[in-house]
Amino acid sequence: MKACAFIAAALSFVISSAASAETLRVGMAPEPYPPFASVDASGNWTGWEIEMMEALCKAASYECVITPIAWDGLIPALNAGQIDAIMNSMSITPERQEVIDFSNKYYNTPTVIVAAKDAGITPDQAGLTGKVIGVQVSTIHQAYVEKHFASVAAEVKAYQTQDEANQDLVAGRIDAIQADSIALDAFLASAEGQACCATMGAVADDPEVLGLGVGVGLRKGDEKLKEAFNKAIETVRADGSYDAVTAKYFASSIYGE
Repeated sequence: MKACAFIAAALSFVISSAASAETLRVGMAPEPYPPFASVDASGNWTGWEIEMMEALCKAASYECVITPIAWDGLIPALNAGQIDAIMNSMSITPERQEVIDFSNKYYNTPTVIVAAKDAGITPDQAGLTGKVIGVQVSTIHQAYVEKHFASVAAEVKAYQTQDEANQDLVAGRIDAIQADSIALDAFLASAEGQACCATMGAVADDPEVLGLGVGVGLRKGDEKLKEAFNKAIETVRADGSYDAVTAKYFASSIYGE
């Protein structure tokens, strides 16, 4: 039933800029990732990234349809021609750039470690030695933890969704999680998040793993779409649309440096 609801949402969520506009299939994972994107009980997509996609598609004169695909299937679906673009908080990393292209970034936020308030954990090897660390599978956070902390951690545990990792942290089955700071804000603001956990700080930067911000994922060689989205990003930042959408969800800019 849940899959049917996601498909219905995808078919009904169309961002239209003109009657004759070219249609783009935009891949997004259906699991909740607030405040960026989620599907509510009525099957409606909501969140900052949904509204930003609407603004970018309008600026680029495309008609965009959300196509729900599991996170770890997004890049294969793009390269197989099942979708035309990915707009799902996907960071621009050298590893991903080997198989797909990206637009310029449309946001960039810090990566943090979250743990129980009294855990005494720090976001470094010393603080995570002997700990079980949870991450979402096939993300920059999994790659970062495996590169920087796997040698000292008791275990690196991968989850299909960030929410599953959050719930295991609440239940005490893992010691810490690593994810995007903004994506964890909603969890930390929830009743269970407030009761158990807190941010232990940002991890040391590693552009090779954490990337250069979040961009629209595109097939290699699709210069037409790349140029269209790059121009659209410039347009929404210049005409105030970017700031207007951001102000609905965040207290300050998330575009980054």
